[in-house]
Amino acid sequence: MVEINSGNNPGENEPVSSGQTDYKWKVLATVLFGIFMVILDTTVVNVAFQAIREEFGGDINISQWVISIYVLVLGIITPLAGFLADRFGAKKVYLSGLGLFAIGSLLCGISPSLGLLIAARAIQGMGGGIAMPLGIVLLLQAFPVREHGRALGLFGIAALVAPAVGPILGGWLVDQNLWRVIFFVNPPIGLVGVLLGVRFLRENQDKTKPGLDIAGIITEVIGFGSVLYAASIASEQGWTSPTTLMFLAVGIIGLVSFGIVELKFSKSPLMDLFLFKNPVFLFASLIGYVSVVALFGAEFLMPVYLQSLRGLSAFQTGLVLLPMAVAGGIFVTLSGRLYDRVGPRPLLACGFALLVLNTWQLSRIQADTSLGWIIFLLVLRGFAFGLTVQTTIVTSLSVVPSRDLARGSSLTNSSRLVVQSIGVALLATVLASALSPDVKSFQDQAQTTQNSASSAGLCRNLDGSTGAEAPTAGKLASLNPAGGSGVMDLACQENITGFERAYTLTFYASLAALFFAFLLPGWPGRWSGRQGSAPAAPMH
Repeated sequence: MVEINSGNNPGENEPVSSGQTDYKWKVLATVLFGIFMVILDTTVVNVAFQAIREEFGGDINISQWVISIYVLVLGIITPLAGFLADRFGAKKVYLSGLGLFAIGSLLCGISPSLGLLIAARAIQGMGGGIAMPLGIVLLLQAFPVREHGRALGLFGIAALVAPAVGPILGGWLVDQNLWRVIFFVNPPIGLVGVLLGVRFLRENQDKTKPGLDIAGIITEVIGFGSVLYAASIASEQGWTSPTTLMFLAVGIIGLVSFGIVELKFSKSPLMDLFLFKNPVFLFASLIGYVSVVALFGAEFLMPVYLQSLRGLSAFQTGLVLLPMAVAGGIFVTLSGRLYDRVGPRPLLACGFALLVLNTWQLSRIQADTSLGWIIFLLVLRGFAFGLTVQTTIVTSLSVVPSRDLARGSSLTNSSRLVVQSIGVALLATVLASALSPDVKSFQDQAQTTQNSASSAGLCRNLDGSTGAEAPTAGKLASLNPAGGSGVMDLACQENITGFERAYTLTFYASLAALFFAFLLPGWPGRWSGRQGSAPAAPMH
């Protein structure tokens, strides 16, 4: 197991002036304001997807780009954020990202066509890809190193609460036929965020500007872009389809080429891949990769279960998921304070142990499982969220030299995004693999029929009836008169089987994360935080 010995960094034990104390809270408020907007928008748009598709009348494969293009561009731009910050200054680039996101949101709201909406979503992705990793950097630069856990713990409130508020806000607006308001909310928030940043943030830019790594940029765009695109189409076309395999192969070749360029040839690397030589960074990153599958990858399953199988609306689903976010928000602040005292090992061990038990219970849910029990399991999941998500990030960055924080944050966020996208696609494939051809055909008909699937659950409706007994079951069963209620029962059973398999996969991912957690430093070993971290390997 890796231990971190005590040591001193310059300035670590110097007294903190009241001006410095005030500044760190101003930075926290500014960053939380902007990042909350970026994270919130992601889940809000997912809820509004069907309404957007119906308004523009687009094919499902084309309409899906409203969501896919955002993730794709986000994944391509995030690795560049660190370079841009070192070149032009973290403050300037972060505020540019917020402004770009707000402009993209405005263009989304006024888009008269599906094509322009997709283009505007790409602009949003560019802004979000820049702002997300640099928000973390600005926080770590403003807070003293002995409070980095506390800083990212408070930052985690936005990361956990925003995804839960999104479905509630988005579901209500969609129910009121106001889906465009989803995008109009962002510009004024973004404007305030930029003004706060201009007023309070300080520029902390190194005088030596990095050179332009053209080969690294080209291979990064090809690698990250192709892998993310393959993941976005895999759930629809399958992992064995020629198109998926082609883009996956191109992506892997691109990422391998990127690694070779960065490690062997680049004089000014886009990302410092030598950070993986540090065991703390390596193990924290591995835990982060596994945890995004166990945590975030699985979180797309529950809304599908509640809406498609149980018949809840998007708004009602958001209310069910809200307690999980509240629990996570409480525990993420607590874990931030504890991290600075005891280190990551006990927090991650407890969090993933809880997640292992929780995920096993979720893999056992049935069509008639009470919503009260599900909410209780989600609250426990929120506790696990709070103990693990930000802890792995702050641990990996704890061994990155201060001057390289922007590059380290870009590396951490971009690689996690790729793993998360692949994880979600794999879980969607596992879910779909349990469905027979007849059920798939039946559900495709339901999805393309307006107002049919949106108000009916395959297994359960709000009055407690299940299967073909649900009041709205007739709407769905009428799509396949030959099958009648039989196809409803079969669809319910097969979907439940798919959810069991998907959650079982995340259970094993949780076990893997629990194992890696014990390899990180912290209690009962010595822990002195960032100031005791061994120096990271230098960039070559």
